[in-house]
Formats: sequence, C-alpha cells, structure tokens
Amino acid sequence: MGAPVNRSPKTFRVKSFGCQMNVYDGERMAELLGAQGLSPAKGEDADLVVLNTCHIREKAAEKVYSDIGRLRREDGTRPLVAVAGCVAQAEGAEIHRRTKDVDIVVGPQAYHRLPELVAEAARGKRALDTDMPAASKFDVLPSRAKTVRPSAYLTVQEGCDKFCTYCVVPYTRGAEVSRPWSAIVDEAKALVDAGAREITLLGQNVNAWEHDGRYLHDLIEELAKLPRLARIRYTTSHPNDMRDGLIAAHRDIPKLMPFLHLPVQSGSDRILKAMNRSHSANSYLAILDRVREARPDIAISGDYIVGFPGETDQDFEATLQMVRRIGHSMAFSFKYSPRPGTPAASMPDQVAREVMDERLQRLQALIVEQQIAFNQRLVGRRTEVLLERPGKYPGQLIGKSPWLQSIVADGGAVGDLVEVDIVAAGPNSLTGVIPEILAA
Repeated sequence: MGAPVNRSPKTFRVKSFGCQMNVYDGERMAELLGAQGLSPAKGEDADLVVLNTCHIREKAAEKVYSDIGRLRREDGTRPLVAVAGCVAQAEGAEIHRRTKDVDIVVGPQAYHRLPELVAEAARGKRALDTDMPAASKFDVLPSRAKTVRPSAYLTVQEGCDKFCTYCVVPYTRGAEVSRPWSAIVDEAKALVDAGAREITLLGQNVNAWEHDGRYLHDLIEELAKLPRLARIRYTTSHPNDMRDGLIAAHRDIPKLMPFLHLPVQSGSDRILKAMNRSHSANSYLAILDRVREARPDIAISGDYIVGFPGETDQDFEATLQMVRRIGHSMAFSFKYSPRPGTPAASMPDQVAREVMDERLQRLQALIVEQQIAFNQRLVGRRTEVLLERPGKYPGQLIGKSPWLQSIVADGGAVGDLVEVDIVAAGPNSLTGVIPEILAA
C-alpha cells in the first residue's frame, strides 16, 4: 500500500468493532478529533481512519490486517491509519513490525493522546502508545458533543479483576477501575442536555462500580433524579457483583429498565470451575430468582460459550438445561476460541471444531425459540418505546422497548417517547402502532 495522500488530515472516520464500550470509546475519539478541528468524513473516504478494534474473538488481529488492506485506494494511496482498542493493546509494536501501513497504534487507556499521535504521524513519525497510566484518560477528554442520539452510552467502570481463564480483558483493559461519582453525574447531565433520553451505564464488570462507599444502585438512584432522563440501563454485569441494592433497584426505580444481561457462560459446575467463573450454576440461578422476585416482568439475557476445553456431552446438556430453566428474551452464544496468553489456550482436551459447531447450532436454536416466544407474548400489549432512528421506509421509525427489543412503528419523531400497541412479533423485532404520542 502506498504512502498516505495527506499527511495533515482534515477529515476522519472512526470504525468501531465489538462491545458497547468500544462504541463509547469510538464516540469519544471522534469528539477528540473534532475538538482539534477535524471533520467527520461524509463518505467512506477520509484523511484519517481509526480502526477501534476488539480482541475477544478468534483471529481478531488477522481481521485487523484485512481491514487495513481494504483501505487502499485505486490510485495506490491510503489515509493515515490508526489502530486503536484491544488489538492495539495486545499486539503493540508488533503491528508496526508486521506492516508499514499503520501510522498510529494506541491502546484503550491511552486514546486521549490521539491528537498528539496524529500530529506525530503527520510529521512522518510512526506513533505508539499502549501505556496504562495511573491518571485517568477521562480527566482530559473534551466535553461531550452538543447533540447526541436519544440513547447514549456512558462508561463508568473499566477493566476486570476476575481473570476468567478464556478471557483477554484483564490484559487489554487492565485492572478494575471505577470513575468518580461526580464525573459520571456531570457527564450524564451533559448527555441529557445534549438530547439523550436514555443512558446505558457501561463497564467490563459494570456492577463492580464503587466510589467512596457508594455502589451502582446508588448511582442509578442519583441519575434517576434527572428530570429529562427517561430510561437507565447497565451492562455488562458479573454474577459475583449483583448486590442486594442493585436487585432492589429493579423493584424501586421505575426509570431502570426491566432488562438484565448477566453472563453465565456454562451450565456445568465443572466447566465453570475450569473457567474460573467463581460461581456455580445454582448460585447463578438463585440470583435470577431474586431478580425476578423483585421485578417479575424483567427480561434476562446472557452469554454462553460452547466447546470450552474438556466440555463433555454431559456438560453441554447441563448448559441446555440451564437455558431451558431461565427462559431468555435474548442471549449471545459463541464457540470457544483460544486467546493467546490465556490459561485456557494451553488446557488439554480441546474440543473438536465440528463438535463445537453442532453444539452451537443446538444452543442457538433453543435461544431463538425462547426469543420468539418472549416476543410473541408481547403481542396485544401496549408499551412505551423510545424512538431512536429512521426505519427502512419513509415515515417509519425504530426504537427500543423496555425489554430492549427493536420496535418498528410509523409516526412520531426521533427522540419521542411514545406508547405503542404491539401488533406483530418476529424473532428480532416487533411491529407497533402508535395510538398517541406522549408528552416529551
């Protein structure tokens, strides 16, 4: 690939992969670059492209190099290229050694330095920063944008101390760190002032958030006092951090939506122990029983890994039994993929790919069956929807139900909270009719 056509970028594009925290980080990087006078590119072409990467899945690094190759222009030139996120953290200087076509490598705890790194690259110097400084990047990030989408993300916690044997997050995001109370409240107020009606609080283990003796449920209670904030969500949680106060918040705080994403990964205690999950199948189910007692209409989502090293047919059947016991509104399931440097990658009894494929198909079929059943139970009900974006057809808008399903409806405006009568349900979305628009 040729040299960048423009060493002093005027336009940029940030392409984020993976979790909601990467989406948040991508938005913050865009705000950083905008504060430096760069403009978002109107199309695919840009003077600077930031690939904000995820390292969770197999061959993540190879996919990054493939994405870099696609940035080549017909005339042989390319934009300035920055690789950010967890692949950048994991690979570091190796990215520069493998290809000359990356100008900047920056980790998820150092992206507040992106403008400085871009300036270095514009002078022809290859820039690298994968430090995890003690000072928080949030202290130097610019103020939030003046306008945001109706549903906004807000990172409150980063990192992980759990060290599940299959996971790279502790190595790419670092130890668990909670942002200060006042910084979160201030950012939430800025998001609401900029148009957010719903805020999703984010963290690798978001329910591990703690500051000055206050916990996530205290923070949710405080944010619920913001008059123009209509909805609050949080993700992703760890079973070991589901405090009594957080469970009670689902009963006591109307603005906290009836949805919980609580990964379990396996229904087999033997596999959970090998994963270092620090909970059992029964202790996990007991948490869900308490949550459902507090909020009977709550929707439960989860994560499952099939084919973890040593998983037998009996272990997998225990997972299917757990899924049947829970009854999900949605869930995410994956084949185990070994991540370099994690303990599970060198465990014996790696499961054959064809066995993982067959197990995943069976698990996903059960999850889809439950998802369809959950959606169909909503037909004939009236519920409130936050309209977030235009749909496929003129006048059509798409929003989210309290239980996080997409609802397609005609009428209203982006940002409206509307009541919708659910008239049809598919596996991935619902169809609603708006009888009237609620006061904004």
